[in-house]
Amino acid sequence: MTRDNPENPACRPHEPARSPRWKRWLKRALVLILVVVLSCAAFVGALVFKHHRIVSAKPGKLPTKVQPGELGRWVNPFIGTGGYPWVCGNNFPGAMVPLGTVRLGPETSSMLIRKRALNTSGYYYGDDLLLGFSHTRLNGTGATDGGHFLVVPALAAIDLKQFRKGQTTKFSHSEEIASPGYYAVNLPELGTLAEFTATARVGLHRYTFGKEKTPHLFLDVANALGGKRSKEGTVRVLPDAKEIEGSIRTFGTFAARYGGLKVYFVARFDQPFATFGTWSGDTLSANQPAAEGDRVGADLSFSVANRPTVVTLKLAISHVSIANARANLEAEATAKSFDQVVAEAQQAWEDKLSLVKIQGGTEKRRTIFYTALFRVFQMPTLFNDVNGDYLGFDRQVHKADGFQYFTDLSLWDTFRTTHPLYTLLTPKDQRDMVMSLVKMLEQGGWLPRWPSGHGYSNSMLGTPADIVIAEAYLKGIRDFDVEKAYQAMRRTALASTPPGSAFSGREGVEDYLKYGYCPSGPARKSVSRTMDFGWADSAIAALAESLGHTNDAAMFRQHSQFYRNLWNPATQYFQPRDARGKFFEPFKPRLLTYFDRKGEFTKDYVEGSALQWRWAAPFDASGMISLFTNREYFVAELNDFFAKSDPTTGAWSPGSYYWHGNQPDIHAAYLFNEAGRPDLTQKWSRWILDHKYGDTYDGLDGNDDGGTISAWYVFSALGLYPVAGSDKYQLGAPLFEKVEVKLKGKPLIIIAENHAADHPYVKKVWLNDTPLDRSWIKHAEIEAGGVLRFEMGAEPPKR
Repeated sequence: MTRDNPENPACRPHEPARSPRWKRWLKRALVLILVVVLSCAAFVGALVFKHHRIVSAKPGKLPTKVQPGELGRWVNPFIGTGGYPWVCGNNFPGAMVPLGTVRLGPETSSMLIRKRALNTSGYYYGDDLLLGFSHTRLNGTGATDGGHFLVVPALAAIDLKQFRKGQTTKFSHSEEIASPGYYAVNLPELGTLAEFTATARVGLHRYTFGKEKTPHLFLDVANALGGKRSKEGTVRVLPDAKEIEGSIRTFGTFAARYGGLKVYFVARFDQPFATFGTWSGDTLSANQPAAEGDRVGADLSFSVANRPTVVTLKLAISHVSIANARANLEAEATAKSFDQVVAEAQQAWEDKLSLVKIQGGTEKRRTIFYTALFRVFQMPTLFNDVNGDYLGFDRQVHKADGFQYFTDLSLWDTFRTTHPLYTLLTPKDQRDMVMSLVKMLEQGGWLPRWPSGHGYSNSMLGTPADIVIAEAYLKGIRDFDVEKAYQAMRRTALASTPPGSAFSGREGVEDYLKYGYCPSGPARKSVSRTMDFGWADSAIAALAESLGHTNDAAMFRQHSQFYRNLWNPATQYFQPRDARGKFFEPFKPRLLTYFDRKGEFTKDYVEGSALQWRWAAPFDASGMISLFTNREYFVAELNDFFAKSDPTTGAWSPGSYYWHGNQPDIHAAYLFNEAGRPDLTQKWSRWILDHKYGDTYDGLDGNDDGGTISAWYVFSALGLYPVAGSDKYQLGAPLFEKVEVKLKGKPLIIIAENHAADHPYVKKVWLNDTPLDRSWIKHAEIEAGGVLRFEMGAEPPKR
């Protein structure tokens, strides 16, 4: 889960002075009160709001002519948009095409929290007020970035004083509809129907004003999600061309870390402006075509000669220039109607969704599956313009030649499931993302951890780009400068980045190499860093071996075993220890970092408890299992880890046992395979599929994090799970009777014989009619297609 807090450096030489104890207790008490209040509000919201399903719109309220495609009809974009705010999926239901630049959708609010949603994507299902419609956001993360160019429909000229407070209008979920590439909502107070669709770089709006009042559209150039800072705004109205153009620099959670993100736009309308004005600060100037400042925008009105009044707006964005934004508009949307773009967006989604075709399964499971596959392609962000221009990490304009340049890669999350799924289903997309990472290296000096816009966000920890790139190469994606990437991995794995570097690298790597672990004490996140460094070192070792760097391969294999130095045989846990080798006491394995953010114990674990990090070496599963007293004890403890976890979806507290809403332990169910108990992998992976996903607004257990949790569902429903950083998949239990996966060669057909809801266990497996006596397969065995056949049963086979 990518959080909205700044990165804390590891292995620092000293800690800042702590505040007095009474202040710390007071702060904790206030936080507890806030948590209770928000919990009550979320609980009430859960009672008030009915579970949202895509249903036919009311006659006369919403258009019925826009119907989703054959597979798109199973997608419910409202899944993961609500629930308890701290375990919400943070998804948005708006319009976009797969892996596009524009994510066009509503920004919502409530009477209690004005001007922002309890969701970092700008939309929260528990809200009942609408602020407007903006063109950018991250999807499913814990970071608030985007919100560019908010368009607000109105029936009177702007009142800037009221607008600053948050000008809202009521909306209802019963008059709201969404499907892949399309979103619409009726606004009864305005008598207005608002519809949206998108191309890769252009957002299209269609407003149907029905009331006998003059329709207005406000364009807030300086808007930023979550009330984040913006500056350097420009706006210019071109009435003869029926256009507005401008730019802004915003400072979201991540953008603020590299100096802000500059975005340019050109908006073109199909109706002439009856009147127009621009504002800067708190001053609105009628008939003034241009304005500059930190808070700028425009107020446009339109003729009421005909009723209803329909206004269509096409807004293109660029991160390079206004000229490029206009070129994006011309290339993608100028000659197309709103309905044509809807049809093209729907087809783009059908092309992605049809990569996996399922047979059988309940309506609920089909909805969850195709919504999960849909979510996987909502991030990362396309960053180059139609002419190939993009702003690099050196803040210079470069050309993407022969590939699409992507940014906003939530690598600490997505390396686990999302990128392996791209590699399997859309290797060209994965190749473009790897190429993008290499370009970031060339232009910024380092492989990034969580690249955002044109800079290093330094969010989270470790070097997950190493794992993504190594795995792609091991699975056959090789048309990129792998040696350059490898040398960058090696450099970061063996030394800290120099002071003042834009990338924070592996914080504490010198201590990691000196002691064989990141020591606790002045360090923070020491256990989590050690585990994550080991995972990356394992991937680097595999890549080095493949490239013929045999000495390096041996060195990094040795480094990948350093995590074992944190194992305390007395407690049977990975435990923080200081530079002298002493384990930290007292040991509190179930204490969760979220409830003890400043604690002396939990500071060594990131986004989880010691219990949740107990299983964090899937890259060396057999070695990790060998640390336990015996294999039987490992199985018993891991089984207990699941048995004691909360069985509900989106529970108010993540708990200290298995938590599917965050990344550190999401692979844990597949560790039973390595312990010789595939039946328990089958049991608990099916339990997660059944209990940790839903087809309602609160249908995710936590932040989706760039499709990470959604990709878990897709893989597990297929009966596969990737071991990230390798070419290996663990075998699970397929959820559907038959699945056809479109690969670059023949399709991969996955068949579940004797399939039934109460048959979660696998008796036998065949690959192309050859029996498998193992619980894993290699990528090379399936990348060209074939038949993977499972015989299912109600009871596990006798061992």
